Amino acid sequence: MLLLDFIRYHQRLTGTKIGCREGDCGACTVLLGELQNGALQYRSVTSCLTPIGNIHGKHVVTIEGINSTEGLNPIQAAMKEESATQCGFCTPGFIMSLAGFCLSSKTPSYSNVIAAIDGNICRCTGYKSIERAAVRVAQLLQDRKEEPPTTFAAKHHLLPAYFEGIPKRLQTLSLNTNGHLHEKDRPQLVGGGTDLYVQKHDAMREASIRFMLDDASLKGIHRDGNTCVIGAATTVTELNESVIIQAHFPGWKQYTKLISSTPIRNIATIAGNFVNASPIGDLTVIFLALDATLVLCKDAQQRQTPLRQFYKGYKQLDKQPEEYIAEVQFALPGTDTRFHFEKISKRTHLDIASVNTAISLTVNNGIISKAGISAGGVGPTPAFLHQTSEWLQGKKVNAALVHEAIAIVQTEIAPISDARGSEAYKRLLLAQLIKAHFLQLFPELEAAAML
Repeated sequence: MLLLDFIRYHQRLTGTKIGCREGDCGACTVLLGELQNGALQYRSVTSCLTPIGNIHGKHVVTIEGINSTEGLNPIQAAMKEESATQCGFCTPGFIMSLAGFCLSSKTPSYSNVIAAIDGNICRCTGYKSIERAAVRVAQLLQDRKEEPPTTFAAKHHLLPAYFEGIPKRLQTLSLNTNGHLHEKDRPQLVGGGTDLYVQKHDAMREASIRFMLDDASLKGIHRDGNTCVIGAATTVTELNESVIIQAHFPGWKQYTKLISSTPIRNIATIAGNFVNASPIGDLTVIFLALDATLVLCKDAQQRQTPLRQFYKGYKQLDKQPEEYIAEVQFALPGTDTRFHFEKISKRTHLDIASVNTAISLTVNNGIISKAGISAGGVGPTPAFLHQTSEWLQGKKVNAALVHEAIAIVQTEIAPISDARGSEAYKRLLLAQLIKAHFLQLFPELEAAAML
């Protein structure tokens, strides 16, 4: 069962709205709180894509759970006073996203508070009134300094006082099941389910499932020498917060801003993106360029396979049904390696790509010694462009090189015309995005020479 249905039909808490049921509109947004290393951390999530098994041991906060006994709380008041609500259908979702921001440790800046509501859509207001309300909420947090967010929010009546007692309640919460699990079949592994529950909503309700998000053995990011090791159940948000990723990829947060929205990134897992095998999987395209290796497990057995060899055809994987991804590994880039990601979609947030692409280049004295280019939306699988990548090695970076590389790229791809664009359009997009890679990584190149 999905959390949204449990909230509305079992708990009769109807403030959480049913909208798109695809994680697209944000009307069903709630907060999930859990203890991590002894500290209480809240994330906004779309309850329409959250299987109820993934809330085990967590505090679920709906719009009813932030109401004040003395009238509107300051978040609700800001929305009212700025005329940020009209039909009201989307309003609970916006308020919950802003409440999640108040419970986060992010700096209360304009850009951060606007990013907190990037998963919410409103069809009435034109957004400016909502933007003003969000800024007012950020201003309420200016004096927080180093005080824990939950303590500050409760003390200043941004949220009810009971939030201060949640850590103790979670610590004493029994994590034992109330019965015995009888598995007829080997359970299906589910990460965040952010695409799986869109594609197979009805089937997943009856499936035998094992949830990855709470499996500590499948979480975490650490460094082993020059290798970065990422647990398969690591979320996109956790990748963003990793000091290892931030240190080696200064532009990482800008790249992932193009990947879905805050509530989806909070639960979407790296292995889920790979196994979903979408031809336009954003994380897949990124890690293809980085030459990642997958560690696959089956019972006590392990094996490794390069991500570049994982896709055998449309939705066909080099993976046995009983195997699952346990880890993702890749060599951390050195100071002479440059990386970049580009994506074109009809809107910035909450959209899938028409075409996306990533590039990793190791350059010494203007000569490319190692290259990796990947692309999505140009074939039945996420594509690593082998011929182009090999051809680039040993070449000097200049405008002529870029034009020649694009010509080789065109021989390696096989896009089809569909709802996201015609074949010709996708070929043009990828060509332009490759130019964007080089202009971004090599500012000395003249844009005019790329025409």
